[in-house]
Formats: sequence, C-alpha cells, structure tokens
Amino acid sequence: MRGFMGHERKLQATLLLVLLSVAGVAVAKDETLFNFVRPLDAVQVTTEQANLPELTAEPNAEGEVLRRVVFNAAERPTLRLQPQSGEWDWSKQRAMSLRVQNAMDWAITLEVRIESTDGKVLSSRIALPAGPAQTLLMPLAATSPLAQGMRAGPPMPFAFENQRVLLAETVSGELTAAQVKSVSLFLDKPNAPQSILLGRFGVQSSDAAQQAAYSGIVDAWGQYSRGQWPEKISSDKQLREAAAREQAQLKNWLQKRPELDPFGGLLKGPRFEAKGFFRAEKQDGRWFLVTPEGHPFYSLGVNAVSSHQSQTYIEGREGMFSAQPKPDDALATYYGSSDSRRDTGANRGRAFDQGRWFDFYRANLQRTYEHPCPHAESAAAVQASVAPCAGPGFDSPRWTQHSLDRLLGWGFNTLGNWSDAELGAAKRMPYTVPLSISGDYAIINTGLDWWGGMPDPFDPRFAMAAERAIAIAARDRRDDPWLLGFFADNELAWTAPGNDPKSRYALAYSTLRLTTDVPAKRAFLKQLRDKYRNQDGLSKAWGIQLGAWELMEDPGFEAPLPSAEHPAIEQDLKAFQRFFADTYFKTISDSLKWHAPNHMLLGGRFAISSPEAIEACATYCDVLSFNFYAREPQQGYDFATLRALDKPILITEFHFGSRDRGPFWGGVVETYKEEERGPAYAHFLARSLEEPSIVGVHWFQYLDQPVSGRRLDGENGHLGLLGITDRPWQGFVEAVRKANLSAPGVLLKAATRLAEPGKAATP
Repeated sequence: MRGFMGHERKLQATLLLVLLSVAGVAVAKDETLFNFVRPLDAVQVTTEQANLPELTAEPNAEGEVLRRVVFNAAERPTLRLQPQSGEWDWSKQRAMSLRVQNAMDWAITLEVRIESTDGKVLSSRIALPAGPAQTLLMPLAATSPLAQGMRAGPPMPFAFENQRVLLAETVSGELTAAQVKSVSLFLDKPNAPQSILLGRFGVQSSDAAQQAAYSGIVDAWGQYSRGQWPEKISSDKQLREAAAREQAQLKNWLQKRPELDPFGGLLKGPRFEAKGFFRAEKQDGRWFLVTPEGHPFYSLGVNAVSSHQSQTYIEGREGMFSAQPKPDDALATYYGSSDSRRDTGANRGRAFDQGRWFDFYRANLQRTYEHPCPHAESAAAVQASVAPCAGPGFDSPRWTQHSLDRLLGWGFNTLGNWSDAELGAAKRMPYTVPLSISGDYAIINTGLDWWGGMPDPFDPRFAMAAERAIAIAARDRRDDPWLLGFFADNELAWTAPGNDPKSRYALAYSTLRLTTDVPAKRAFLKQLRDKYRNQDGLSKAWGIQLGAWELMEDPGFEAPLPSAEHPAIEQDLKAFQRFFADTYFKTISDSLKWHAPNHMLLGGRFAISSPEAIEACATYCDVLSFNFYAREPQQGYDFATLRALDKPILITEFHFGSRDRGPFWGGVVETYKEEERGPAYAHFLARSLEEPSIVGVHWFQYLDQPVSGRRLDGENGHLGLLGITDRPWQGFVEAVRKANLSAPGVLLKAATRLAEPGKAATP
C-alpha cells in the first residue's frame, strides 16, 4: 500500500526531493530524510499486512506528535521505506535514526532490516519497551556488546543530550552504505495487532551517542551506575552496615540448622554401610549419594565459590568506569594483567580480552572489613557462630570461613565445580574437583567448540595428559573423605547445535574430513575397514562410488547423509561415536581407579551431548552429570532414556537470572524480575526431588559476574547468590534457604513411598 504521498506539496518538498532522491547524493550530518508527521515525497512508504489508520498524526502523553502504524496479526507485517528513485548514499554516516514509541502497554520486539542494492543486509532485533518516545539508532556496521568486551549491553534506552536514545546494540550482516535501497520495520508473527508511533527518520554521521551508551556505566564499587535497586551501595559505610546486619542474621540461621552427620548426611531415613568415602547406591528404586558414615546425602551445591574469578578488563575501555583507584591508593593492589585470548566459541568476536584488569569484588571486601568485625567468636569452635575477622582488608581465611558459614546457613551442603581449594581444605563441607585435562594432543572441531575442540582420545598424548592431570588432582586427596568426586571435563562439544544429521553426527563427520595423521581418523578408518574389508563393501553399504579406499584418507572427505535406503551409514556413524566416547571415558576411569580408587568419577557435565556419549559415560562413570538450563530438569533431557541407563544423575549447573540488579545479562534461563528467581529455584529443586535418579543439584554460581564482563569470556550475568559488593540478594537467599531446608523431608517422604510394596520406581 502506498502511504500518504502528496499531502504537503510545497516548495520545500520539491527542494528536498531534488536533494535526497537523486541516486548517489550523500546525506548531510544528522539529516532527517523523512517525517511521518509532515510527510514529503522524498521517501516512498509501503506496507505489507500493516497500515497507517489515520491521515493525521496524534500527540503522545508528553505532547510529542507522532504517526501511528499498526502491524496486523500476520506472518511478517512490514513497513518499508525507500528512496523515490535510485538509492541513498550513507557512506559518510554512522547510524540510521528513527523517532519511535511503543503504543502498547508491553514490550514489542521490532525487527529492523537495511538492504543495499547489491543484496547485502544489516539486521537487528530491537526490544522496544513500553513508555515514552525515544530515538532509535542502528549502527551501519555489524556490532554487538562483544565489541565492548561483554556478553550483554546496558539497558536501553538511556539519556543522551536530553533525549531517550535506544541503541541497537547487536547488528548482524553487512551493508554497502553507498547504495542503500530500503529500510524495513517488521514484527515476527504477532498474534494480535500491535501499534507503534513514528516521527523523524534519518541518519547520523556522529557516533557520539553510541560511545555515550557505554560511558561511565560502572561505578566505584563495580555496580551499574545508571540503575537503582534496593541493595545498591552508595558508600563504604553502607557496605559495613549491611555486613553487620548479615552477621546477626547468619548467626541465627546457623543455630537453626537441622541435625546432620558431619558430612551433611541425613540422620533419618535409609541406612547404608559406612565405608569411609562418598559413593552412590540404589535402594528401593531410588538412587542416593551416601556419606562416609553411611547416611543418605542429597547434594545441594554451588559452583564457583571463589574470590578469584571476578576480575574485569579495564585497559582500552577506561571510559566505561566512572571511578578507579589511583596508583597510590590502597585498593590499587587489586589491579593485575592477563591475556584471555582464546580461539574458542566462548571468546569469538570479543574485544578487550587482554591487558590490565581490576578486581571489584576483592576491593569491596577490603572496603567492608577495613575496620574490626562486630564479634570475635570462632566458627570452628562454635558451630552456631560466624567467621571472625583476621584484620583489615581482604583476608583469605576470613573469606573462606565466612563463605562456608553462608552456604551452610543457606541450606547448601556441597562445594561445586571451580570453587577455591581452601574451602574444601577447611573440612566443613564436601567438595568436588575438576580434572582439567590439557595438553598438545589432537582435537576435533564439531562446530560449537564453546570451550575448544574435542580431545582426541586415540592420541597417546591424551592418555598421558589425562594421567598427569589425574595424578596431580588426586595427589593430596586420595584418602580425603570430604571429596565427593571428580568431574571428567566440562561441556565438551560432543555434537553441534541443531537437529539435522550433520549436527547429530558432527563428531564422526568432522573426523572423516581430517588428515590421517589425526589418530581419531585412523581409528575410524580401521573400524570401517574391519567391517567392510574394502571399498566395494563400503560403497554398497553407503550407496556411494568409492574408487579406492585411499580416497577416504584424503582431507575433506565428505561422508553421505544417513538415509532409509542405506541404514548402514547411520549405524557406522553411531558406532564410531560410541567407540570415541568409550575410549575417552575409559581412559579417564582407568587412570582415576589407579590414583584415587576410593573416589567417584562424576561424569562429564554434559551441556550438549550424543546418546553414544551418555551411554559411554554411564558405563565408565559412577554418576552422570548434566548442566541443565531449563525451568525444570525434565525439560533438559528425556528422562525415560536416562532411567533406562539406571545410573544416578547429578545436575551440575542450573540458574535463573534477571536484569534488574545491575549486570546486563539475565543468564541462560532468565526471569522477568528478581522476585521471580526464588520461586523458579524452588520449582526446579522440587521437580528434581521427584526424579528417583537425581541425587543432587548445583547452582551456578556464588557471585554475580562483573557488569563489564568477566575476564574469562566477557559473561556479565546477574545469576549469583550475592552481588559484586559481597552483599547477598536477601529475598532470593531467603527463598533458596527455605527450599533447601525442605528438601530432606521431601526426599525421605518420596523414598518411603517408593519403598512401599507395589509402588513404582519412577514418578
């Protein structure tokens, strides 16, 4: 539909048309190309499954006059802007601008697409909040918050030069800016008509607003400077006062802890033989972890309980931080330097990944405890007390005991992966250890490779690296009863993302593309040759014409896709992936049995997996472990399949985040607001307790990540039990504690029900 052409055909319209509609003419700085309120003929407006219902504009609540556009309930209702002839030359511009307001009472996801005459496209998805009008700016080049060193950018809109500016922080694709032919706005499958209000459309040659979006966004305490929330700190005095209040509450909570065995085992319920170390055992249809003293133990853990993982890079982006300690300041001790550059999916496209960093968390601990603590009782001497101060500034023993007091007071009983070794050494809470195998062995890239490629278990160097890592990890822990067990690895790329066969069998396909100097490729070829003897047998089974066996040895060999006509293809892909997984887990298991025969192998912390990998893990590991990011564990995997394996399952990562407490990323599973995190935690735990195979759940993580991105990979999520200021999120912690303390009763009740004659072993 052509829209409102010829409403104000005055002299200035003619002049603007001459200036703007001629192909190849560059647009001046901050130029308005079109105004929906006073439309001129310089821009052609068309719609598809959208309309402009009124001929005149309308004032909004602030008195600004804008024009309504209605996107109908359709597949892709679209409003398109094009020059009347030729194309726009935006080669000297930095951003497209559009005055826009969401006319609904809820947020709308607006898609923006800019196309050049050569078919190149820039696109962005804009979260258009309800509320007043704002100026949308879309950069004319691909970008994302990773270009600023972080996973997610600050909330939009923000105030700039007395305007509300909504910056499109993530823009993908590319554009020939000298030949722009159209700008399209559309919604993706709205289920009811949605309206927005539009004003000026144009371009800007300055990137001042884009720079201002990230300027001064981190305050002196490492908090988001522009936001407000109940627990936000504005002075060091507040830190100390909040810490004193927490001490009193924590002392009360510790006094109310239920009676447990020294390792956190339940004194009521099933009894098992005391064997001196943790193990897993099944009784009456339910799996249990068992403490060294023979009591049932449901592992409620927290990952990354650490004072070493909160550094954020500042070098090259100093303007992002509103205040930093001077070189002669006492807090300057929390500066450091590192290099986090890695060729992994987690770091791909990230800037500011090396150089000087600052540790806001430790600096805040020094600010909090620069004066003596309000008590002097020893937590080791009196269980109901809290940890004492050892002096001013950051103190590792004090932090260790205080963190353990917190976890115990909040109803947790396990130190999850990546927690500081001093916590486990305190012998107050069972702990876990990652084996952290690394070396110069061959790797196979499956496509995701978030933390790197798959280790080649057929490479003798992998076996040596595993032996070395396990020997080091077990050296001082071989006879430690507090050790729950070892994790083989973390989130290996057993498959690629997607549901197609190339993703499902990415490990096998990727291996066949490699050269024969890669041990896994030789192992795969041997497996096939042992089965088919020669190229004729393989050709017939796979439905291909393989002239010589040596052709499979060539790099880049592409195996055919599975088909109903040739079922052997899929059978062979599965067989190799099982062979690969068996070799991997057996290598680790055999070494661990030698170096730490009393301790469990807790699996591979699967995030993306194949059935073959899970089956092999079940064969060689004591426990299957999964990182499930879902509303409940049953949404993370098919539990009917897992039950058939008859192995205990440990959920080694889950969380629920939000974006209203500072850090910009809401985590893998996001809630709308902070108040929803506690109920989400309680629901996840309740559903876990219903599953007879699940023996524990571990929350990720102890601390919020830095607002400006953690040193490792730029993640900046609000998903912790406490913030960068070391202040617990009170409402969330109270909800977590309540859920944790109710877990033993629910577990024992469910176990009793399963043990009754005639009761099924599955929910």
